[in-house]
Amino acid sequence: MSFRAVRVSKFRHVYGQAMKRDQCYDNIRVSKSSWDSTFCAVNPKFLAIIVESAGGGAFIVLPLAKVGRINPDHPLVGGHKGPVLDIAWCPHNDNVIASGSEDCVVKVWQVPDHGLSRTLTEPVVELLYHQRRVGLVLWHPSAQNVLLTAGSDNLVVIWNVGTGEPTVVIDSHPDLVYSACWNWEGSKLLTTCKDKKIRIIDPRNGNVDEEAICHEGSKATRAIYLRNGLVFTTGFSKMSERQYSLRAPGHLNDPIVMVELDTSNGVMFPLYDADTNMVYLCGKGDSVIRYFEITPEPPFVHYINTFQTPDPQRGIGMMPKRGVDVTSCEITRFFRLNNSGLCQVVSMTVPRKSELFQEDLYPDTPGDVPALSAEEWFAGKDDNPILVSMRSGSQLSTNKQDLKVQKKHNVLSKMPPRSPSGSQSAIADSPDSGANNPQAPASPPNSGVPAKVVEELMDEIRRLKSLLVKHEKRIRALEARAASSSSADLNNSTGSANTSLITDSPSTPSANNPQQSATTGSGQQHENNHVSHDTNANVAKTIAEDMAPDEV
Repeated sequence: MSFRAVRVSKFRHVYGQAMKRDQCYDNIRVSKSSWDSTFCAVNPKFLAIIVESAGGGAFIVLPLAKVGRINPDHPLVGGHKGPVLDIAWCPHNDNVIASGSEDCVVKVWQVPDHGLSRTLTEPVVELLYHQRRVGLVLWHPSAQNVLLTAGSDNLVVIWNVGTGEPTVVIDSHPDLVYSACWNWEGSKLLTTCKDKKIRIIDPRNGNVDEEAICHEGSKATRAIYLRNGLVFTTGFSKMSERQYSLRAPGHLNDPIVMVELDTSNGVMFPLYDADTNMVYLCGKGDSVIRYFEITPEPPFVHYINTFQTPDPQRGIGMMPKRGVDVTSCEITRFFRLNNSGLCQVVSMTVPRKSELFQEDLYPDTPGDVPALSAEEWFAGKDDNPILVSMRSGSQLSTNKQDLKVQKKHNVLSKMPPRSPSGSQSAIADSPDSGANNPQAPASPPNSGVPAKVVEELMDEIRRLKSLLVKHEKRIRALEARAASSSSADLNNSTGSANTSLITDSPSTPSANNPQQSATTGSGQQHENNHVSHDTNANVAKTIAEDMAPDEV
C-alpha cells in the first residue's frame, strides 16, 4: 500500500482576502499606456500610481490612510513632458521616489510627509543621459542613492543620485531591456532582453559573466534573483504558452524547473517575498494571482493556491514587509489596479488563532537604513541589507533627512546652468566659484550660478527697472496732455456748432433755394474737418517732442 506524506509548510494555507470598497482607492484614472509596467509602487507611507494626464506625464501619490473616492482634481506629481512609464520608491527613504518617462528623463522627487497639497513640478534632481524613452527604474537594495535605469536606447545606466551623475553605463544589450534585478547583496545584476537572452552582469564594470536563452517565445520575459542566489524567470514558449522556470547561476542553459501555465497574452510579473521565499505571479489582464513556495527539495517550486477576482488587473503593487499588519498574520499586501479606476487592496494572510507575534512568520526583514554609501559601493564594497525586527509592528521611516544633491563642477562647460524650469544635471555646481574673487558678491548656496553672472544679471534688472519707471512717467504725462487737448477741442467744436445754429435760425434755407443750402452745409463740414486735422497734428507734434530720439 503506497502512502504519500503531506508536505509540511506553514504557508500551505495562505489565503487572499480583498478589502471592502470603502477601504480601497477609487476614481483613479490609471494610465492607458501599452508599456509593460506595473504602473504602481507602494511603501509603508504612500501609494503611487501612474495616471492619465493631459500635456505630459504624471503620477498620483496618496497617503495610505487616504482611502475612498479620490477627487478628480487631486494634486499630482507632473513634471514630465511625456507619459510616465515606471516609478520606484527608494528603499531607504519613504519620501523619495524616482520616475522614468518617454521624454528620456529620469526624475527623483521628494514627497512631503503629509502628502501633496499642490501639484509637484520641481524634482530634486533630473538625470539626463538616455537618448530614448526610459522604461525601467530600480534602486539598489543596500547602497544609498544608487539608482539603475534602462531605456529604449538599449543602455543600462547606474547613477549616483547624490551627485546626479551617470557612474556606470552598460551597453551589453543588443536590443530592448525588459527587466533588471539586483541580487540579495547588490553585487550582481540580472537582466532580460528582447533577444530572448538572460544575462548576469557585473554592475561596476558592465562585463557579462554569463548569458543564456531564457524563453523561446518572442514576447516579454521577466527574471528575478531569489535570496539563495537562484534565478526565477517568466516568459512564453514558441506556441505562446506562458511559462516559469527556476535556474541556477553557472547553469542558466539548463533550467532546474520549466513549467507551462496557460495560454494568454498578458506578461507575468513575478513578485518575490524574500522572508517567506514565496513568489506571486500576476499577469497583466488576468483576474488571478497565483502564488508558489520555493523550497530546496523537489519539485522546488510548489504551487499553493490562486486568488481570483472578477475584474482583470491593469497593474499591481506589492507592499514591503515593513508595512504589513503583524497582528492579523498578514504576510504581504497587494494593490491591484482595475480598468474601472479602482485600486483594490488584497491581503495575503496565514490563518492563526493566536493574536501574539508569530516569530516563525516574521523573521528579520530589510529595514530603511542603508548598509553602504554610494561611494563605498562604487569603490567595490558589498554588504547585505541591514535587517530589523518586526516585533514592534510596521516599520516607518523616521528622522529621515531630505535628499540633497551635491553636483560636481563640469570644467568643460562654459555656459551657465538653466533656470530650475529647464535645469540640466550635466552642468554642476561650483563649490568654490567665488574663492578666487573675494570682491564678488556671494552667490546663493547650491545655486549653480557664478558670482559674476549674478552681478551682471542684477545690473541688468536695475537698468530695466529704471527704464520702466521713466516710461511710466512719460505715458502718464502724454495721457494727461491728450485728455486736456481733446476736452479743449470738444469745447471749441461745441461753441462753433451753437454759433452756427443761432446764426442760421432766422434765415433757414427754403426748399426753393437748394443751391444755397448745399453750399452752406459743405462750408460747415470743411471747417469742422480743418479744425480736427489741426487738433490731431498738434497732439502728434506734442507726443513726438516728449519722446526720446530712439523711441521716435
